[in-house]
Amino acid sequence: MRRILLLDDEQNILNALQRSLRQVAKKLELEIELFTAPHAAIQRLGEAEFDFVISDYHMPAMDGVDFLRVAKEIQPDMVRLMLSASADFNTIMGAVNDAEVFKYIIKPWATPELETVVHAAIARHDELAEERKLANDQRTIRDALTPEEMEAKKLEALEPGITKVNWGPGGSIMLDDFDK
Repeated sequence: MRRILLLDDEQNILNALQRSLRQVAKKLELEIELFTAPHAAIQRLGEAEFDFVISDYHMPAMDGVDFLRVAKEIQPDMVRLMLSASADFNTIMGAVNDAEVFKYIIKPWATPELETVVHAAIARHDELAEERKLANDQRTIRDALTPEEMEAKKLEALEPGITKVNWGPGGSIMLDDFDK
């Protein structure tokens, strides 16, 4: 089951978001957790994994960019979305640059657009998970190679075929027949 964290200091906004996401949550088996306080949400991020988070920008205790920056440190693969009534370019760019926000949702939102954003966030989360898995697999392979194997791999990358030797009987090296 996928898990979403919603953070807004206004309970009525959280309730509206939850209502807007009800259909897509049912289809995609999404578990939604609501928070009105950034510090409680941060604590929860330390306890459970979330696929993505939607955070309001303007909150009294901590703004959304600061919250998402902390959230990124706790769960780097969690997709971060910003929700705000402000369409100010500097606000949006700050969110994107500082907290690596994937999408910016303008209040008031349209439910079909919100559902599209949720699908995109899930797809992005899956891409990040796959990239991390591939990187871990590559590290495992790299770490399993001996220094000689790693050097041979580097040489082969520089000069394809250089490490391929035709061995003859008794350990002699067979040269290619260039007369053909």
